[in-house]
Amino acid sequence: MKYIIIAIVLISVGLIIYGFSLDVTQESLSHKYIGSGTLVLFLVAMPLFLIKESKGKKFNDYMLTDENVRKMQGKEPKNTDNQDSPKN
Repeated sequence: MKYIIIAIVLISVGLIIYGFSLDVTQESLSHKYIGSGTLVLFLVAMPLFLIKESKGKKFNDYMLTDENVRKMQGKEPKNTDNQDSPKN
C-alpha cells in the first residue's frame, strides 16, 4: 500500500509539473494536466494515506472534548451531583 501511495503522489506531481511546462499555445491542455494532478493528489492519494495511517487508532483520543482538555490542563474531571465518579 505504501508503494502504491508513493506512485500515485509521484504521478500526480509529474502531471502538475508537465502542465506547467507546456507551451502557452496549449493553455487549455496545461490546465487539464494541472487540475487532474491536483485532483488525484487530494482525492485519491491523501485519503489512501489517511486510511493507511489511521488504522488501529481511536479517534476519541484526538478529539478536543471537555475531558481531554481537563487532562491536558491537569485538572480533575468535572463531576455533577447526579453522576458517579469516574473509575480509573
